[in-house]
Amino acid sequence: MSHSMRDILEPLASGQDLSAEQAAYAFRELFEGELSPAQAGALLMGLRAKGETALELAAAARAGLERAKLVTGLPTDKPLLDIVGTGGDLSNSFNCSTAVSLYLAALGHRVVKHGNRAVSSSSGSADALEGLGIRLDTGPDEVAAELAKSNFVFLFAPHYHPAFAHIAPVRRELAIRTLFNLMGPLLNPARPSHQLLGVGSERALKLMADTLALIAPELTAFVIHGRVGYDGTGGKGGFDELTPFGAATGFALDRGRVAPLALDPREFGIPAHNPDEVRVADKASALKAIKDVLTGKANAAMQDMTALNLGAALHLATGKDLAESIREARQAVADGAARSFVRE
Repeated sequence: MSHSMRDILEPLASGQDLSAEQAAYAFRELFEGELSPAQAGALLMGLRAKGETALELAAAARAGLERAKLVTGLPTDKPLLDIVGTGGDLSNSFNCSTAVSLYLAALGHRVVKHGNRAVSSSSGSADALEGLGIRLDTGPDEVAAELAKSNFVFLFAPHYHPAFAHIAPVRRELAIRTLFNLMGPLLNPARPSHQLLGVGSERALKLMADTLALIAPELTAFVIHGRVGYDGTGGKGGFDELTPFGAATGFALDRGRVAPLALDPREFGIPAHNPDEVRVADKASALKAIKDVLTGKANAAMQDMTALNLGAALHLATGKDLAESIREARQAVADGAARSFVRE
């Protein structure tokens, strides 16, 4: 069946969901740079206004991956992990997922982290890793060798997704949230086997979990949102990571099955902390914080938050009991087991 953008924008304007074929066509055209700015803006705004479906977001992710510089030839004898968040929680917290990724690597697990520079935070994963002296320019054909050296590789998003250049001007001009604010964690060009994915908006949790199940049916993952407050209301705001500030909610993915997930840090012996204790003001303080975390010198809130997420990742990677995994993680963080990544 042939499509035109008019056939797609007209029903979208009436609040109708796109079919799989319509969504695939629209995002292929978008990534190929075939849409005018008006058409691209209308597509993204129409989806935002009615609410994106998992099928639509999956079509966008597939179109992005089809045009990405994919990483192939990686060993499959052990899990390949990605620890990532959507961002956008406006928490200005330290680079927790980056610290967790480096701890995993130090503990012998393979990590391919896909990320970018800061957009809405004080310091993005690329900013923090650059400050630690870790390469940002690893190309697709270098990933396997780099992974063999230290169990960690960073895939700098702009190097792997050149097609996004067609979309950047439209996103800048729209200047509002679109489905592209959620897409980064779905586009890792190494296609990890295991993922801990934090979602900054609790409302987007199910959307992200269902989308992952569609585009990566073999994936083992937690899709989580860290609440602030233990009263079940979520308090003010939230985090795209597990936190020691409140019970987390989310979903577990196992070979395409999506099941609800709830996690209360207090049940694992992690005390409550104040969110202000993990905030960083700028890149310099963010770099100091991650160095302190990696060497076991950070404050208790940062260390407990790192251990909580590290424990969840270890559980995913090894299949060990979650409580045991969190105990191991707390010991590793207390010992500063990732200090090899800090160059004095």
